[in-house]
Amino acid sequence: MRFSLWLPIFIVQLLLVSAREAPTELEIETTFKPDDCSQQANAGDTIKVHYTGTRFSDGGEFDSSIGRGTPFQLRLGAGQVIKGWDEGLQGMCVNEKRTLTIPPHKAYGSRGFGNIIPPNSVLVFDVELVEIAKKAPKQEL
Repeated sequence: MRFSLWLPIFIVQLLLVSAREAPTELEIETTFKPDDCSQQANAGDTIKVHYTGTRFSDGGEFDSSIGRGTPFQLRLGAGQVIKGWDEGLQGMCVNEKRTLTIPPHKAYGSRGFGNIIPPNSVLVFDVELVEIAKKAPKQEL
């Protein structure tokens, strides 16, 4: 009897969660922040991250560095990756984890990416900064 009373409430909550609207701006959620954050990633730094990318629309995974066993290396802020990454990885500490929910205009936009990412897709990336491989030289004022 108790189960039958809670079932409708559970179903309504599930529908509310799954009916979340796609964001129109970059959403950054820190899911783990280490106690020691002596170095943060900044524009110009060469960093290494592990990530898993999924489509917001259906939760389908389209890419992951974890399965390959090798972190992805990039120069932050250099336009080597989508804008949502260049913005969403700024200020991360080594071992910090974030979830980036990236709207189309900061991802692949109306062009999509092959058969993997449809046009105008919102993307979700779970990322972990594993290394700041090379700090950018400090600018002299």
